[in-house]
Amino acid sequence: MNIGILGSGSVAQSLGSGLRRKGHEVMLGTSSTAKLSEWVLRNPGGRVGSFADAAIFGELVILAVKGTAAVAAVSLAGTGALAGKAVIDATNPIADKPPMNGVLQFFTGPNESLLEILQHKHPDIHFVKAFNSVGNAHMVDPQFAGGPPTMFIAGNDVTAKAKVAALVRELGWESADMGRAEAARAIEPLCMLWCIPGLLRNEWAHAFKLLKKNPD
Repeated sequence: MNIGILGSGSVAQSLGSGLRRKGHEVMLGTSSTAKLSEWVLRNPGGRVGSFADAAIFGELVILAVKGTAAVAAVSLAGTGALAGKAVIDATNPIADKPPMNGVLQFFTGPNESLLEILQHKHPDIHFVKAFNSVGNAHMVDPQFAGGPPTMFIAGNDVTAKAKVAALVRELGWESADMGRAEAARAIEPLCMLWCIPGLLRNEWAHAFKLLKKNPD
């Protein structure tokens, strides 16, 4: 599958490298191609272009920028190129403020999410929240003693979520569909919870898993 990634940071590069290893064609979209010169060298066949180039290239697109830049990145990519496509929203609404006792600060309130903001602004794009609640080092083929961890996803379009769930499983995760866009209000704060051990004790090697009771 052709996958476009909007972003040039660690999340974008890690997902891009992992997807290349899985055999996908990948293009990273960036405002500065020079930022990705080393990534291209490490990933033969990987492509780099503008945000608009990556949006056009991808059958599926991943939004992997800072939360404060998410709305602008979608605009740069072009809503026409993204319309009707599944767009994985891997962003978090982290404010430009320092953590408080290890807890990140968000620029959203408890009854809204960045996914909902994006979906409201661009109703023709099928946003699906995923890959926001784990560090980039564990996003592809995570190895934990308890087995595959759980990737929580949410979004309004059933077909888009099925496509994202299949990709999530291919990358070594269990997928748990939490419902429509409003569910991102619960999924996005998992980023806060995931970061607390790291910010307080420099512990970053963990992930979440949804456990279910065996049927009687």
